Amino acid sequence: MHCPFCSATDTKVIDSRLVSDGHQVRRRRECLACHERFTTFESAELVMPRIIKRDGSREPFNEDKLRNGLLRSLEKRPVSVEQMELAINKLKSQLRATGERELSSEMLGNIIMEQLKKLDKVAYVRFASVYRSFEDIREFGEEIAKLGDE
Repeated sequence: MHCPFCSATDTKVIDSRLVSDGHQVRRRRECLACHERFTTFESAELVMPRIIKRDGSREPFNEDKLRNGLLRSLEKRPVSVEQMELAINKLKSQLRATGERELSSEMLGNIIMEQLKKLDKVAYVRFASVYRSFEDIREFGEEIAKLGDE
C-alpha cells in the first residue's frame, strides 16, 4: 500500500476491524517513512452474473438499478434503510450462489420478489405489479389472494 502523503511503499497495519456486517475490513495504517496515519477499506471483489434481458440482450448486473427498484417498491413503507441494504446483500449472495455466469432477468425478478415477500408484502405487490405488467384488477387480486393463502 502506497502512502497517500509521501508515496512510500512501506506501511504497517495498526488496527483492523470488520465493518458493513463483515463485508469490509477497515484498516488503520501508518507510513514507516513519514509516520502519517491513514485508513483503508478492503472488500472482496466478487463477480456478479450478467443479466439476459427479455429481448435477448445482455448487460452487467447493476446494483443501482436494483436499489432504485426496491426503493420505489418500499416507498412510504415501514422498512428501514438497514433492512433494505441487508436484503440487497442477501440478493447479491443468492445471485453469486447460483454459480452462473449469466442469469435471465426473469430469474432475477423472481429472486427479488421472494426477498420482498419476506420484507414487506405491500412492497412485494407493488414490485410484482410492475414486473409482471398486470393488465387488469383481476390479476392484481389474484396475486394478493396468493399472498393470503401463504
